[in-house]
Amino acid sequence: MIETQPVRRRRGRGARERILKAATELFIAQGINATGMDQLSTVAEVSKRTLYAHFPSKDELVGAYLESLVEPLLPVAPSSTQPTLSPREQLLAIFDRKPAETIAPFRGCPFLNVSVEVPDPEHSAHQLAVAYKREFAHRLTDIARQAGAADPEKLGEQLALLFDGAAARGTALNDNRTGACARSIAELVVDAALAEAGPPS
Repeated sequence: MIETQPVRRRRGRGARERILKAATELFIAQGINATGMDQLSTVAEVSKRTLYAHFPSKDELVGAYLESLVEPLLPVAPSSTQPTLSPREQLLAIFDRKPAETIAPFRGCPFLNVSVEVPDPEHSAHQLAVAYKREFAHRLTDIARQAGAADPEKLGEQLALLFDGAAARGTALNDNRTGACARSIAELVVDAALAEAGPPS
């Protein structure tokens, strides 16, 4: 649980950014359900009135929080502006991401956490988590196709499953080293898929 200090209100611009920053810190550290709007108001140093002016409901704030994480956490295929990694290396790079330095427990994937905390499949937050997970696998499939995998859809799904398994196990064990173990398995899976396709024509 993040400790909060006595409320200090800040005036001026940037309230929305401070609210989102506070939401990100609190939701990742202690979860969505354990975080109340009063605590968010305190940590963001805004009044409740200002908080609700920017985000009329907690659901809207959760949605904005998740949307802010989507692009930074999705796999990015090599391009002319970022050609440093080969497609094979890019597939493995998803397991190399380092979590932020913190004394808080390891929380794994925020989208997996949301899907557990908000189990209703019709809830907007749960649907955002599902959409993210599908896009994650889709992007891996695209990179696997660039790498020349025999069955890029299968490889993309295998790597997505391996990534999620490492994140979930790391959360349960409070251990951020599960990604390294998953990467060693991913290397075998990727190389087998590339070998199955044979040498490039």
